[in-house]
Amino acid sequence: MTTLLNSRPAQKFSHPDITAKGEQRASVDFRSMKTLWFNTGTLCNIECVNCYIESSPTNDRLVYLTHADVVPFLDELEARWEVPIEVGFTGGEPFMAPDILNILEETLQRGHDVLVLTNAMQPMMRPRVKEGLARLIELYRDKLVLRVSLDHHSEALHDEERGAGSYKLTCAGLEWLAEQNARVAIAGRTVWDEAEATARQGYADLCQRLGLSLNVNSPTELVLFPEMDPSKDPPEITTDCWGILNKDPSDIMCASQRMVVKRKGAGKPTVLACTLLPYDTAFELGDTLAEASEPVSLNHPYCASFCVLGGGSCSA
Repeated sequence: MTTLLNSRPAQKFSHPDITAKGEQRASVDFRSMKTLWFNTGTLCNIECVNCYIESSPTNDRLVYLTHADVVPFLDELEARWEVPIEVGFTGGEPFMAPDILNILEETLQRGHDVLVLTNAMQPMMRPRVKEGLARLIELYRDKLVLRVSLDHHSEALHDEERGAGSYKLTCAGLEWLAEQNARVAIAGRTVWDEAEATARQGYADLCQRLGLSLNVNSPTELVLFPEMDPSKDPPEITTDCWGILNKDPSDIMCASQRMVVKRKGAGKPTVLACTLLPYDTAFELGDTLAEASEPVSLNHPYCASFCVLGGGSCSA
C-alpha cells in the first residue's frame, strides 16, 4: 500500500488526494453520461428530520430552475453524448417549481427517459399540476417515472421522519397516480434496521391497498436507500479499496451522473459531481457538461457511506 506520510493531512476528508493516514485517496473518472440530474430548487412543502439536502419551506439556497436554464444543458447533452438518456429531477419538491411542467415536457419531447423524485403531496396535487401531469402521463407514459418518497410502509415511522399527516397525503398522491396508470417507483429508507425482506413485504401490502402495480422485489421500483448520517465516521476510500471491496469505480454515481443546480444570487446554473453534495463547492465542476467531465475525488463521508460502502445510486 502506497503511503504519503510526509504530506498527510491532519483530518479525514480534508485533502483531495491524500487520506488522514497518508494513503492515496480514490477518485472516479467520468465514463459517460448515464443520468443528468436537475435540482429544481431546495424549497419544499415539508421539512424532514434527516433530509441530506436540508430542504424546507424556507431553504432557498438552490433556487428554482426555469425552462430557459434547462434547455442549454439538454442541447449540450445531445451534442456531446449518445442520446436519449435518463434525465432526473429532484429538489426540494420538484412540483413546487413554477416551470416544472414545461421543463418535463421539453425533456420528454426530446425522447429522454424522465425520473421525477417527489413526495406526491400538495404541490403535485394542485389542480393545475394534476391536469398537466395527467396529460404528460397520457402522452409519455412509457418514458416518465414518478419515484415517490415513502420512508416506511407504516404510517407511524414515515410520519416520524416527515411530520404528522404526511403519510396519508403521500398515499393519496400514490392512489391518484395509480388511477392515472402512471409508472411509479417508491423510495424508502433503511434507517430502522428492518430486515429487507420484511420491509419489501410491508410495501407490497401497502401497494395492494393503494391499487399500485409495483414489483417490490425490483431494486429500481422499490429503492431502499442506505442512511446518510453526518454523525457517522466512515473510513476514507483509498485506491486500494477497489480491490479490497471488489468494487468497480465505473459503478459509482460520479462515473456516469452529474447534477445541475442554480445557487441563490448566481447568474446561471452550475454542474455538480453528484446529487448528494449540493453545497460543497469542492464538488462544483463548471458551468457546462464539458467542464464537468473531470475525475471526482472521493473526498466526502457520503462518498464512502452512501456510494462505495452503501452501494447507493439515485438513478433508476
